[in-house]
Amino acid sequence: MAEELVFYTNPQSRGRIVRWMLEEVGQPYRTEIVGFGPPMKGAQYKALNPMGKVPVLKHGDMIVTECAAICAYLADAFPQAGLAPAPGSKERGPYYRWLFFGAGPTEAAVTNKALGVEVPKERTGMVGYGSFADVMDTLEAAVTQGEYLVGDRFSAADVYLGAQIGWGLQFGSMERRPAFEAYAARIQARPAAIRANEIDNAIIAEQQKAAQ
Repeated sequence: MAEELVFYTNPQSRGRIVRWMLEEVGQPYRTEIVGFGPPMKGAQYKALNPMGKVPVLKHGDMIVTECAAICAYLADAFPQAGLAPAPGSKERGPYYRWLFFGAGPTEAAVTNKALGVEVPKERTGMVGYGSFADVMDTLEAAVTQGEYLVGDRFSAADVYLGAQIGWGLQFGSMERRPAFEAYAARIQARPAAIRANEIDNAIIAEQQKAAQ
C-alpha cells in the first residue's frame, strides 16, 4: 500500500501553493484544515511544525515544511508527474535556481516592500536580495526567456515562483509588468491550478457559511 499523503493547510495561506502542487502531482491526498491562532500554535500541531505555521506535508513517516521544500520533495517523490528535470540534466541547475530564488530573494523583497521596509542604497550589499528593483528585473528576465522558467517545460519551480508572482499581482505587492501578467495568466490557466483554487475557495465559502 502506498504511503498516505496528508496535507495540513489553511485555505487563506501559502498552503494554496502546495495545494496546486499536489493537484499537479495527481496523487491521492488527505487534507487537514488547521485554524489560525490556538489550533496552529498548540502543542499537537507544533509537533509537526515547531514554527506553528502551515503548510505541512506528511508522507508516511516523512514530514516536510516550507512551501519550496514541499514542492521540491513532491516533484522528486513522484517523478512520473514530470515536475522536475532529471538529476544531472542541464535543466536541473536552472530549476534549483528559480525554485530557491522564489524562496529567498523574491519572498524577502516582496515581504519587506509590503511591510514598508526600505533598505538604504549603501546597505544593499548586506541584503540577500540586493534591492526590490533588482529582484523585479531578474524575475522579468526569467519569465521572458521561454514559456516557463526552465525552457519549455513546466516544473515545480513554476508552481512556487509562479504562485508568488500571481499573488504579487493580485495584492499589489509586485509591479504590474506585462511580462508578469502574461506569465501568470499562462500558468494559472493550467487545469491543476484551476482545480486547486476551486477546492480552497470552496473551503473558504463553507467556513464563512458556518460562521454565520
